[in-house]
Order: sequence, then C-alpha cells, then structure tokens
Amino acid sequence: MTTIKTRSLAASIAVLGTIGSPSMLHAQMGVGTWVRQATASTSTMTMKVEACCGSGRRLTYHLGKGTVVLTLESRFDGSSAPVLNNGKPSGETMEITRVDDHHTSTILKMNGKTFGTSKATLSADGKTLTVINDLTSSAGGQKLGKSTEIWVRQ
Repeated sequence: MTTIKTRSLAASIAVLGTIGSPSMLHAQMGVGTWVRQATASTSTMTMKVEACCGSGRRLTYHLGKGTVVLTLESRFDGSSAPVLNNGKPSGETMEITRVDDHHTSTILKMNGKTFGTSKATLSADGKTLTVINDLTSSAGGQKLGKSTEIWVRQ
C-alpha cells in the first residue's frame, strides 16, 4: 500500500474513538460494522468495531477488495496505540481520548511526529458518525486542512 493511502486512512481510523462508552446502555452502541460514505476525494471503506482493552475498542478497516487491512486497539484513554497495516507496524499511532458517550478527540502521529487531529461525534440514535479531521502536515501527500467524513452503521 502506498504512503498516501496509509496517511489518508489515519484520519479515518480516528472515527473509532467515538463509538465506545463506559455506561452499560451505550457500551455496545458502536460495536458492529460501519461504512464510510464515498466523496469526490475518498472511496468507500468498511470498519468492524469490537469491544477490547477494558472499555476500549478494536477497529479493523478493510480497504479496496480486502487486500489492505488496518487494525488498531485503543483503550480510549489518550494513550498511544499503534496502527497495523496487514498485521505489521505502519509507524502510525493514534492517541484517542473519550470525551463523553458521543464524542472523542484524537491526535494522529507518524513516526512520533504529530500530523493532525480528529474529532468524532456519534449521532443521538447511534447510527451515524461524523468525523472532522484537521491535517497540519502533508503526511505523504495528503491534502492539508479540514475534511469531514460520514460513517453509517450497518
């Protein structure tokens, strides 16, 4: 997979953080399969979310026809979690912090250097995630600035 594709996925992975919750009512809300809506500059991507790591989540992204699989296990406590590309370290890490039941904040890093942030919001009905990414470094050719992603629960 190219560096550009890896970088473009970094912000997408940050979406994961918003779908966990310490309360029993919302604890399983984010668990399941999500699909990112395609835009003019992005393709469709699927994400499987599973409970792990205490109150955290394991996120598995499938790109293309399943030839690229990205995984991340985060406790959602702001600690650094590595992003694996087909089971191997990619050099990318994410620091996902759960703000509340419907919001997370994420710091995106490559080889220890911050290249962006992400803020995710889960809709009240638990069916839609809106992620606002802000990339401050070109990170392999990725467009700088803010972008919005919409994910729909299947």
